[in-house]
Amino acid sequence: MSSSQQGLYSRIKIGPRLFRTLMNCWPPFFGMRIHIVRISSDWREVSVRMKLSLRNKNYAGSHFGGGLFSMTDPFYMVMLANILGSEYVVWDKSATIDFVSPGRGTVFAHFTLTDARLAEIYEKTAGGEKFEPTYRINVVNAENKIVAIVDKTLYIRRKLKKPS
Repeated sequence: MSSSQQGLYSRIKIGPRLFRTLMNCWPPFFGMRIHIVRISSDWREVSVRMKLSLRNKNYAGSHFGGGLFSMTDPFYMVMLANILGSEYVVWDKSATIDFVSPGRGTVFAHFTLTDARLAEIYEKTAGGEKFEPTYRINVVNAENKIVAIVDKTLYIRRKLKKPS
């Protein structure tokens, strides 16, 4: 699939505030009680929470693993797609999750992109090469104890202009 076929959503440019509102109403997030608390105006930080309820509780009474994974799923890809712009292809490539302790109560995840991480992306993709960084997200409870660790690998490539 060529990068021009990435999909309608990737071609619609909306600000972080509207994105937050729309995602908080999106049925999978609404149903799992996943809520985006904050997105910075420059797309460099996102904070997400998920409250425990009957809609996202597993057999053992803790957070369903799929919900813990879902609350971390789209954010680094969306953040980078908005920061890097249409000159870049950004895809989620793979992810792993390690369940560390039972998640009871409200859990939180925070996503940050630093100047150093962005500089690394620009450097590694300058000539159109692919770059596949991995980002680690700790899902924590209200006491800041780790509930799950998610490693997300992205595919990033700068689109080079084709010679005429």
